[in-house]
Amino acid sequence: MTTPTGRTAPLIVLSGPSGVGKTTLVDGLIGRNVLPLRRAITATTRKRRPGELDGVSYHYWTHDQFREAIARGEMLEWAEVHGVDFYGTPRAEVDPYRAAGVGVILVIDVQGAGQVRLLYPGDHLSLFVMPPAFDVLRHRLDGRGEPEASIHRRLETARGELARADEFDKRLENADLTAATDALERLIRDEFTRRGF
Repeated sequence: MTTPTGRTAPLIVLSGPSGVGKTTLVDGLIGRNVLPLRRAITATTRKRRPGELDGVSYHYWTHDQFREAIARGEMLEWAEVHGVDFYGTPRAEVDPYRAAGVGVILVIDVQGAGQVRLLYPGDHLSLFVMPPAFDVLRHRLDGRGEPEASIHRRLETARGELARADEFDKRLENADLTAATDALERLIRDEFTRRGF
C-alpha cells in the first residue's frame, strides 16, 4: 500500500529493554506534533497498570482473544514475553496509516523487532534504545511498583536484549529525556526525507 504519490510513510521499529523509556520517548516526540507520526498500539495479555487506558496504552486482550487473532492472521508480529504474557502488533495498526502518509512507530521487544525486519526488509528503520547504565533499568523498574519476581525476570531478559543491540540500524542512548527525544526526532525526520516526504 502506498500514498497516491507512490510513497509509503516510514515504519520505525523501536526496541530496548524494559525500563529504558521507549514509550516515554515516543509519546514525547508525538506530542511535539512536528511529524505525521503515530505509535502503533500493541496488544497484550498482561494486566493493566495504574493509569493505563485500553486502546491508548495497549489493547488489553485475554489469552484466548490473542490466540484467535494469531489464528486469523491479524497479527503483524507477536511474542510470548517473560514466559507469561503475549504482546504483539495488530496489522490494522500499521499498514493503513503508512499508506495514508502517516509514519508508524512500533515500540516492541527484540524478538518482535526481528519478525518485522523479516517482513519488511529494507522498508523500515530499526532503533535500539540503550540505558546510560544497567543500574538505571533497576531503578526505573522499581518505580513501577512491580513485584520483585517480575523485576528480576525483566532484568534477566534485558541482559539478553542488550546483547542484541547490534542487530539494529541505529542505537539511541536515553540518559537525558529531552536530548534523546531530539535525537529520535532527527533520525525519523531523516527517514521521512529519504522517502521523499
